[in-house]
Amino acid sequence: MHTAENSKYAKTHEWAYMDNGVVTVGISEYAQQEIGDIVFVDLPKIGTAVTAGQNCCVIESVKSASEIYAPVSGEIVEVNEAVNADPALVNRAAHGDGWLFKIKAAKPEEYDVLLDLKTYKETLDK
Repeated sequence: MHTAENSKYAKTHEWAYMDNGVVTVGISEYAQQEIGDIVFVDLPKIGTAVTAGQNCCVIESVKSASEIYAPVSGEIVEVNEAVNADPALVNRAAHGDGWLFKIKAAKPEEYDVLLDLKTYKETLDK
């Protein structure tokens, strides 16, 4: 089971947790607080090929729209349908049931270069 502590982070505020080559992706607690009340999530389509750093999802709040980037390259193999039905789930459980999508990693080594929680938090202080 992923937790904030055992996940990795992109500088663009996505969290990632890899299990058997499949990376679950969501946004950090910091990101969901900055975005505000989420009202819509445009999830990627299953089967879509993504590249690390590529925009693949959009989250809309009452105040803005935010692009979400793939932390690793690969293929979208699952999306969180619960978030489609209840976008505010991301606000309530950004690092739990509010995950966004899963990527079958084409280059698992990309996961290794993501930030650990301590290093990610240090980037927030700058």
